[in-house]
Amino acid sequence: MEILQNVISDRGSRYAVSGAPCGSEEEAKALVKSLQRRKKFAKATHHSWALITDGTPVKADDGEAGAGMVILRMLEREELHDHLVVVTRWFGGKHLGGDRFRHVQEAVRIYLDRAAPRG
Repeated sequence: MEILQNVISDRGSRYAVSGAPCGSEEEAKALVKSLQRRKKFAKATHHSWALITDGTPVKADDGEAGAGMVILRMLEREELHDHLVVVTRWFGGKHLGGDRFRHVQEAVRIYLDRAAPRG
């Protein structure tokens, strides 16, 4: 799994983005679990993710309401299928309101620009 750490910081919250080729929801869940087993990522507050496989969108917010949909929409726009993208957040103690969606979008954009395969 490609991991880009500490790509965004705001008011104490930190974001990282990860991703990997992935062919099913079950595989996506296993990849997220393996990410959560890493010492640093085990302490994160949220691991929001999305995947489009066999034309079916799959997403998980992991307590960050709406974040999975943000990731999914970006994957749809890029027409990136069979590739899992995970945005991890370490909550810094201050609520970010709508800025958190902007940060999720920016993290996915950074991932897509640096790490995702181009068709």
